[in-house]
Amino acid sequence: MPSPRPTRRTLLRAAVAATTAALATGVGAGTAGAAATVTGQTWLDARTVDLTVASPAVGATVPVRVILPTAYAAQPDRTWPVLHLLQGAHDDYTSWTRETGIETFLADKDVIAVMPSSGPTGIPTDWWNYGTDSPDYETFVAEEVPALLGAGFRAGAGRAVAGVSTGGYGALALAARRPGTFGTAASYSGILHTMAPGMPAVLDTIVLRESLSPLTLWGSRLLNLRNWQGHNPYDLARDLSGTALYLSQGSGVGDDSDNPVGALLEGALWDQAHAFADRLTALGVPAQTHFYAGGAHSWPYWQQEFTASWPLLAAGLGLN
Repeated sequence: MPSPRPTRRTLLRAAVAATTAALATGVGAGTAGAAATVTGQTWLDARTVDLTVASPAVGATVPVRVILPTAYAAQPDRTWPVLHLLQGAHDDYTSWTRETGIETFLADKDVIAVMPSSGPTGIPTDWWNYGTDSPDYETFVAEEVPALLGAGFRAGAGRAVAGVSTGGYGALALAARRPGTFGTAASYSGILHTMAPGMPAVLDTIVLRESLSPLTLWGSRLLNLRNWQGHNPYDLARDLSGTALYLSQGSGVGDDSDNPVGALLEGALWDQAHAFADRLTALGVPAQTHFYAGGAHSWPYWQQEFTASWPLLAAGLGLN
């Protein structure tokens, strides 16, 4: 007599149990061979789980949200590409699910989505911090999180990264600093030329708002110039060759939404975004760009841009 077919609930329970067992062992990643480990997990629904990760790179426990494909439990032998979604400044790892319909949008897509915290500033970088290079959110996002997903969630090799605002900076900076890690990188209203007129002041303000010294980010722009250049997507643009790119930016001028502050900030990023795009063109690095009139530095516009960029992201993930 044939065995009864397992129900979706049974498959999900088995997948959760296997995931819990795999994550409990820890994964080698981060600094000096230390292991990033999951110290807690909370399942919000059948596809969404919040992880608490002890990160040697950051030197603290860091939250991460993961959305699994709808078919994840029913296909236990399959691996899945991963879409990394990065937060903006003064926000957190829940922003993509709080502000967009990302769970519904991805319901019929064969991809894992991961939303790691980049800290309160939303800048996923290795902070200079007077020569300590800590906290190191770059290693956390680009090494530790992928290693954990590979061990505990059957993540495959295909990766794409997208982010808003400082997360847009992170998407392009990580792709440039770690060529080959992400097949596609997308920035929505990101800071892409950190040393363009006015941009250091914007970054200083972001850091100061979290009661931190601006010097802790990348040091002095005079004494630590090479470190600033080494973290600037504009200066690293040549290293983006081979990565599929999507850039979007609004002018803020003529925005018809009830968000004058957001329109002002969006407009402040207009020139530096064009300078970065022009740099790519001069280097012969292709990119899909969308520079649009109006707009504000806010989620309604970023959600539209994410949807517009999806075909490029999907191609980079091998979903087309």
